[in-house]
Amino acid sequence: MSQNQPNIIIIQSESQDGRLMGCLGHPAMAAATPNLDRMAGKGVVFENYYCNYPLCCPSRASLWSGQFPHKLRAWNNYRGLEPDAPTFISRLQEAGYQTAVLGRTDHISGRHSLDVRVGAWSRAAAIPRPVHGEKTAPQIIPEPVERVHEKDWQVVDQGREWLHNAAADHDSQPFVLYLGFHNVHPPFVTSSRYLDLIPEDKTDLPCEDHLNHPLLGLQRLQKNWNHALDRESMLLRRRIYFAMIAEMDAMAGSVLEALADSGLEDNTWVVFTSDHGEMAGEHRQYLKLTHFEASSRVPLIVRAPGGKSGKRIQTPASLVDIYPTLLDLAGTEIPDVCDGHSLLPEVTGVASDRPGRVFAEHHSTTCPTGAFMLRRDQWKYIAYPGYPPLLFNLEEDPDELRDLSTIRPEAVQALEAELRDIVDYEAVDVQAKAEDRKCFAAWREEALRQGTYEEQMAAVYSGVGHPPGPVQPWRLEDEERIRQWLAGETPPLPEMSEV
Repeated sequence: MSQNQPNIIIIQSESQDGRLMGCLGHPAMAAATPNLDRMAGKGVVFENYYCNYPLCCPSRASLWSGQFPHKLRAWNNYRGLEPDAPTFISRLQEAGYQTAVLGRTDHISGRHSLDVRVGAWSRAAAIPRPVHGEKTAPQIIPEPVERVHEKDWQVVDQGREWLHNAAADHDSQPFVLYLGFHNVHPPFVTSSRYLDLIPEDKTDLPCEDHLNHPLLGLQRLQKNWNHALDRESMLLRRRIYFAMIAEMDAMAGSVLEALADSGLEDNTWVVFTSDHGEMAGEHRQYLKLTHFEASSRVPLIVRAPGGKSGKRIQTPASLVDIYPTLLDLAGTEIPDVCDGHSLLPEVTGVASDRPGRVFAEHHSTTCPTGAFMLRRDQWKYIAYPGYPPLLFNLEEDPDELRDLSTIRPEAVQALEAELRDIVDYEAVDVQAKAEDRKCFAAWREEALRQGTYEEQMAAVYSGVGHPPGPVQPWRLEDEERIRQWLAGETPPLPEMSEV
């Protein structure tokens, strides 16, 4: 094995808010993430780390390819990478690495359900009906069950066995082991073993949100979580979500324990991250699909043999940087198409010339137009083609409760110019919407031919969740919005009274 090609382990959770770890000072998580906290103490934590798209498949497509979602045309959960697209796995295989991919990946096109496709394609029609619903009530198993998310623990078992076998093969080539988990994605389920680690009196409730941006009302309606807004149910869901992170920590700890037992630790880099966050009630929302911190911030901890211990990086970075970092680590050339920048210099204590900014986007359900985010220094700027932008100062307003776009025009102007240097976002928005319309029209024609169109549209825009309710029929006013949109018009946002 070449000294220039260390082993690499990548652990990726799902829907994990990157702010919620004990090592970052969250009071409710002080006893919940001991393994990640120890890893942080021996490694490097990127405290302002973001996804490039707050949705599973497009976000993972960027991580696996090193390219921004719009360059991949990864518009929604049905569109990611094509199966034969180059990834960090294929590039590391070419560099001589043995590779193993275990568990959840979710970066390939053509997967997910009907509502994911149809709801995303028809987003610009701005239909005032829920397209998401909480399908399962929060659940607490009263016994101290360790393996609540059993399928994920099976991935842990497979990873431990793989490391044991790698250690037994003394002449093996360098390896990269990817472990992907579904936890901490809803539904919100935990056991007393993990819930007891989350003090109720230290579990924070979201601040009251008075933002009146025109797109937020529709987004809240389409996410259909109003039933969870009372204090008791909100506190319960947040504690369970935090407890699910505690279980994810236990999974990561088991993998790290196996690595230590294998004798391979001294030549193995470990990367821990997630694909996006979870709103968990903040801004009166759940799931992801926004550029608010709860949805777009993710963890990144990198532990390197001989690397800097306990170092904190404040400069913003994002998932698209993992691809070039891994290639840099393996001594492999980083292709010109890569949009990310290697984080290896910062991890190893060398000066870095990467730009200190993050770009992210969103073109899927609950938002009838594209959303484009730029994070630079203390500023977060979000542009929406056809609608006003949002501007937050995260140092002064970490909860993103005060939109400064109308009172800090100089900041808007500078950030808008920098965003346009990265992407012609209005042209990208046109392209994404055109593909939405084309895909929906083809699907609609077939559904009409089969006589299932109205039934399927009613199911997609049903809002059926917990508690379950009847599917509401597809209405003439709903179809009129579809017809306007298919004709190239822009249906107006619904009145707030409808929302």
